[in-house]
Amino acid sequence: MLRTLITLSAVLLLTTVGATAAAQQPLYIVNGEVRDDITNIPPDEILSVERLPADEQTIARYGERAANGVLLVSLKLDEKARFTADTTFAAYIARHVKWEQDDPAARIVLRYRVTAEGRTEVTEELEATDKRLKRRVMKAVGEAPLWEPATKNGRPTESFGVLHLQLPEGKPMPPKIELIMRY
Repeated sequence: MLRTLITLSAVLLLTTVGATAAAQQPLYIVNGEVRDDITNIPPDEILSVERLPADEQTIARYGERAANGVLLVSLKLDEKARFTADTTFAAYIARHVKWEQDDPAARIVLRYRVTAEGRTEVTEELEATDKRLKRRVMKAVGEAPLWEPATKNGRPTESFGVLHLQLPEGKPMPPKIELIMRY
């Protein structure tokens, strides 16, 4: 799925369009919550913005309100979520997934949410080259220890991250094969 990171100025431009274009505005999702408007968010509070296209996959996930695309806005946090194990989240998952050195190289990329309670929830599969690895990673994520959640204004809040995992470590992925047919 194609994702385009857009600049803050582009976000502000999108939100200052006239009332006639209001029906053509994208769906705004700020830190995981749907919002009708983002003009009241101070620009210095915005950490990042990601635009999802108005394609079938986006509409299937977010509903008809996403027919004009989706803007995923992440706000800055007072404290980022901290994984409580003695290692990084990716290293913890890699250590708890059985994937032998003689298994084929495989990769999985997942978007996840850390809830205000510290649980990890997978929100989207971005890439999975092997179904066995995907099942094992999903199981390890479900069994992972709690995080110390992110905080905003002194209160726990949900945050998001992306897990990139390629196993076995150090083994290169096979090259992609393209088939070109000429008539």
